[in-house]
Amino acid sequence: MTAPAAPHRSLDELTLGSAMSLEDLLSRDGLSEMVKSANELFGVPIRVFGEDGKLLADAAESIDLYAYLNTSRAGRAALSEVVAAVKALAPGPDGAAQYQCVTGALYRVVAIEYDSRQIGRMILGPFAESTSAGPPPSLVELDPQLDAEQLRALYRKLPKSDDATVVRVAQHLAKVLDLLLFSGHRALLTSNMHLASVRESFRELEDKNQKLQVAYDRLKELDRLKSNFLATVSHELRTPLTSIIGYSEMLVEGLAGDLTSEQRDFVQTIRDKGDQLLALIKGLLDLSKLESGTMSLRKNHVDVAALVKDVVSTMAPTARKKEVELAFEVEKGLPAIWADAERLRQVLLNLTENAIKFTPVSGAVRLSARITGMEAQNGGDAGGMVLLGARRTAVEMRVADTGIGIPEVERMRVFDAFYQVDSSSTREAGGTGLGLSIVKRLVDGHDGAVRIEANQPRGTVFVVTIPVKRATIG
Repeated sequence: MTAPAAPHRSLDELTLGSAMSLEDLLSRDGLSEMVKSANELFGVPIRVFGEDGKLLADAAESIDLYAYLNTSRAGRAALSEVVAAVKALAPGPDGAAQYQCVTGALYRVVAIEYDSRQIGRMILGPFAESTSAGPPPSLVELDPQLDAEQLRALYRKLPKSDDATVVRVAQHLAKVLDLLLFSGHRALLTSNMHLASVRESFRELEDKNQKLQVAYDRLKELDRLKSNFLATVSHELRTPLTSIIGYSEMLVEGLAGDLTSEQRDFVQTIRDKGDQLLALIKGLLDLSKLESGTMSLRKNHVDVAALVKDVVSTMAPTARKKEVELAFEVEKGLPAIWADAERLRQVLLNLTENAIKFTPVSGAVRLSARITGMEAQNGGDAGGMVLLGARRTAVEMRVADTGIGIPEVERMRVFDAFYQVDSSSTREAGGTGLGLSIVKRLVDGHDGAVRIEANQPRGTVFVVTIPVKRATIG
């Protein structure tokens, strides 16, 4: 079942649209550096607030006058009113507003706008006018407990500036912020578009993976059904075929009466074709067992020299009939290998039979065996560590012929089941294309390797390498 596709994001969601905030476009560190620089240059306290009233940047040191006022109940109440009033102050049509607090100091509130929308506020102050002689009478009369002289002295310590300068500072910061916001918006837009593209690609990839998984599961089930079908059909065919071969043998031997020469030839043909069909059925059964993993290998120590001699002896009549020279050479002192003797014999018989089949009259087929080494198989790609891996002692068996050869581009495909280099209906050599597939699977079952080498100018060399000792775990 396919999972529902992820909903496409709208253009507003990608560009942040109406949800765009000051924090989305600028980092707090960047804002803080900007307002601190302006504060150091002009000496005016500056704070930046987001649209929701959250403080984002602060370049204002503690002011002694306000600390002193906080020691008085009336002073605290007055300052609370100031804070509330400044926070609630809405910038006017020109994007700015000014407020004078109980101390006589001024606050300038400037709107931070982007894309025709207010996304924050900048508050400059408190600052005292440069021309101001002292605090207003209302501050001195605020609370009798407060010392008037100290109030005047602390008032003189307030940051000083004239309103025109503060306006220019605010305008300068607004322009700087506008540039930073544009750069931030562009970077954010690029990032969001990239993320949207990645999400879409990931969604498409997930969809393709799901479809591939469904197809893989279906193919796996079809492969299982095919293997079961081959095993069932092969088993059911072998029983009647054995009877056909048996009765044809009895007819040839004359157990049912004498046959004419022509009748004997016909019966012999039936027997030969029955043997070919039986070999095909056995191949199908072997392939289905190997694919299903039900074929077990009975491994033991195997004498390679004796095995090669047995194969040559078995195939000698076929080679003589084809008028092909069959020879072998075994290196002296070969160690025994850990293998299933019958299955390894099947491998060599199959390769030798193929070599004879595809070698013309007066050609030659040569079997050889020698000691060699092979990289330890770790069940995966060891990468560069293969250079440090221990080599296992192995025996290399070669079956070389002077036949028609295998094109280089076909040398890996010939190990696929049912594949034949010449698959035309007019091909000279028969066969089903199962033999080399079985060879490859049997060699793999021995932790070995099989490959094809060129035999210039003609012919083919199959090389089978089997480790001497059993594989160790760990």
